[in-house]
Amino acid sequence: MAETLYTGTGRRKTSVARVRILAGDGKITVNGRSYDDYFPRPAYQRSIRGPLELLDSATNYDVVVKVEGGGLTGQADSVRHGIARALAEESQDARGELKAAGMLTRDPRAVERKKYGLKKARKRPQFSKR
Repeated sequence: MAETLYTGTGRRKTSVARVRILAGDGKITVNGRSYDDYFPRPAYQRSIRGPLELLDSATNYDVVVKVEGGGLTGQADSVRHGIARALAEESQDARGELKAAGMLTRDPRAVERKKYGLKKARKRPQFSKR
């Protein structure tokens, strides 16, 4: 197997993606499957390719990803975050471009916890006057 060039960890909601970037010809593998097999929606596929296309290096690297937790949207965004972080190791120029595009920022939004006395995080029980 080829030598790992860059690594990055991406996170989104409860999903964690561990990304390895190798010298290659543009194959993206997620959990042992092709990324377009794993993520059937074109929007997810575009999101994952985003950092590579931004730097015009989509055909220079092979990407190997292990992703776990969360749903498909969270996983796709965590893979994108991981790829961006791995590519940021390459050079300061790449880091600057990715940062300007907002791909290195971890999305902090997550599910709010449920509070006692309430039905959900903020939903109150029905009020009855009589």
